[in-house]
Amino acid sequence: MYNEVDLCSVFFDRVIPIISNVTENFEIICVNDGSKDKTLDSLSKIHSCDSRIKIINLSRNFGKDVALTAGYDHAIGDIVIPIDSDLQDPPELIPKMVERWKEGYDTVVAIRSDRKSDTFVKRVTAEMFYRILGRLSDVPVSNAGDFRLLDRSVVEALKMLPERNRFMKGLYGWVGFNHTSVEFTREKRVAGTTKYKYWAMWNQAIDGILSFSTLPLRIWTYLGFIIASISGLYGLYIVIQTLVQGVEVPGYASLYVTVLFLGGVNMIGIGMLGEYVGRIFLEVKNRPNYIIKSRIGFDGSSDSLIL
Repeated sequence: MYNEVDLCSVFFDRVIPIISNVTENFEIICVNDGSKDKTLDSLSKIHSCDSRIKIINLSRNFGKDVALTAGYDHAIGDIVIPIDSDLQDPPELIPKMVERWKEGYDTVVAIRSDRKSDTFVKRVTAEMFYRILGRLSDVPVSNAGDFRLLDRSVVEALKMLPERNRFMKGLYGWVGFNHTSVEFTREKRVAGTTKYKYWAMWNQAIDGILSFSTLPLRIWTYLGFIIASISGLYGLYIVIQTLVQGVEVPGYASLYVTVLFLGGVNMIGIGMLGEYVGRIFLEVKNRPNYIIKSRIGFDGSSDSLIL
């Protein structure tokens, strides 16, 4: 949750009865991802009425994928179901997901059959991103959100992955396991506004591609060979033309354009290298994925915890 004070009571009023019909032995872990409003106060009041609701209060906003990681690190159930608090992913799908788990599947992915609640630009760009990532990466990444059922074995596998640049949709595919899917219609937000802007989605797309593919680096190797080959052929053409027709006055315009083109190609290539080097830089510092300011409802919890 991030600045979702208007959704807290609505979320639990809708989710708890659904889960209770599946099992009475459950916990709901709420990750407060550095909210600046009264989200934490609202969650604390709800916890005082229902101890099954537990709270992880992060020291600042670390982002959705890291917040998910914090939830996985603390969940103890046989199955874990991440879900956004905006209720665009219908909790009514949970019983069906549990039934598929009982059939023997380790992961049950909720696939959006349509995205009518999203804007046209978001639908198109999301489809393009998953198509591009599917071609660049050897890891299968489905066009789905984080709403899914994970068996305990899958959660334990995810907890073994130490990287700091966490693209969870790619990590789900990387760990493998037996999976299936169920479809649903994505709803509109019950209250509040989305905190996930286009710039954040663009950055996540870059992280997803660079975290699960080295093909962007290889492309520049291929591009270098192509440019070198074209340059060699053009040089041979100039030599032959000079021998046959004599020396011509050089064309400054074509030379200027060529230099600018090659300079731009070099800058893009260096930028691509910088993206990968930057991620290496973040990994080798070995900073914790997140810092917990406080925890509520966990046995033996402390005021702060770094993981």
